[in-house]
Amino acid sequence: MIVEKKFLDKLKQFGLNSYEAKIWTALLSRGVSTAGELSDISNVPRSRSYDVLESLEKKGFIIMKIGKPIKYIAVPPSEVLERVKKMTIDDAEKQVSAIEEIKETDMFEQLNNLHNNGMELIDPADLSGSFKSRSHVYSQMESMIKSAEKSVIIMTTEEGLIRKARNFKRHFKKANERGVKIRIIASLTENSEASISEISDFVEIRHVDKIKARTCIVDNKEIAFMLLDDKAVDANFDAGIWVNTEFFAKALVNMFEEIWKTAKVVVKA
Repeated sequence: MIVEKKFLDKLKQFGLNSYEAKIWTALLSRGVSTAGELSDISNVPRSRSYDVLESLEKKGFIIMKIGKPIKYIAVPPSEVLERVKKMTIDDAEKQVSAIEEIKETDMFEQLNNLHNNGMELIDPADLSGSFKSRSHVYSQMESMIKSAEKSVIIMTTEEGLIRKARNFKRHFKKANERGVKIRIIASLTENSEASISEISDFVEIRHVDKIKARTCIVDNKEIAFMLLDDKAVDANFDAGIWVNTEFFAKALVNMFEEIWKTAKVVVKA
């Protein structure tokens, strides 16, 4: 049986190696078959076919049929998808749990001590960085919001507000519960009503016509700002800068406060 290489490569998304993909597709075409037959059909060495079939059985792709000679039955692809999805979720939950457990270890405390000691040696001029792609900038903003102690102020576009409501809703809520005051200014229309509703319980939002800024300021000292118009650039080519400087941050905060005074109240938390 000849199967296109591109098709076999796509099956790696199921977590299969090349031999497993060949054996499984061969079995799907037969329904029920022996290891020897599958080896001949798929061009997988017979010496490897038993190991491959055992691996496929453990992953839930096939079932071993009782009897002699031993035969194998293909599990329907729809069922395989559900099993792969469940295994992926289970693996992810285990990894997240393992990562969370690290926080309670001495190693994590030592890592924090190393970081804190290192930060004391850094020149304030070095507390800056640049990011390529919107996802990287948003990861930095997420970190800033999670560590916020007093305030988060954001100037953004309507599309930016919709994205932030989707990506940061949970972090906004937790920050609000810590007593952090969160305010957002954007140029809004009815297109963002649903997003505003999602975060209105813990974020104050005001409308200003034609605002173009894309900035996040935390605790009047930490700034992340985007360099490009989000309507004119693909997310993968977006770019931003992060700086930690009270001098520059206070200047931006003063500008924000002036705009805030005249902005139209959309939702008052």
